[in-house]
Amino acid sequence: MAVSFNHAMVYSRDLSRSLDFYAGQLGFEVLEEYRAGPMLVYARLRSPQGNGTFALHLVEPEQELKTGGVRLYFEVRDLERFCKRLEAAGVKLSRGPKLMPWGWKHAYLNDPDGHEVSLYWAGAQRLKKAKMAKHAAAK
Repeated sequence: MAVSFNHAMVYSRDLSRSLDFYAGQLGFEVLEEYRAGPMLVYARLRSPQGNGTFALHLVEPEQELKTGGVRLYFEVRDLERFCKRLEAAGVKLSRGPKLMPWGWKHAYLNDPDGHEVSLYWAGAQRLKKAKMAKHAAAK
């Protein structure tokens, strides 16, 4: 028996706003939406590249939304251009694209609910063991 990752669920205080961020700004395709009357309570999205999916779910009114402890990673080939497009659309990056000691380029931002998001480019290194840059290993 083998486990296969299906998707992650991200809880939101305002699902319409989160859907605008992930579909409208990051370019994910909406596969399905569920409503409770007129209120959007769930959406499943697909990566514009590949078959990766994740879901957005409205947090229950009596529940506290918790963020932290998890960061979402989305790979983008032309990271610098993608980040410039986001910033031009009013999305605030907490850190712009930067080459990290392990050889991947990362940019960081938060979604509308404060969930951490990393946009990155690893290319062929994505499924290989990371090799830390010598200057970083000494720190």
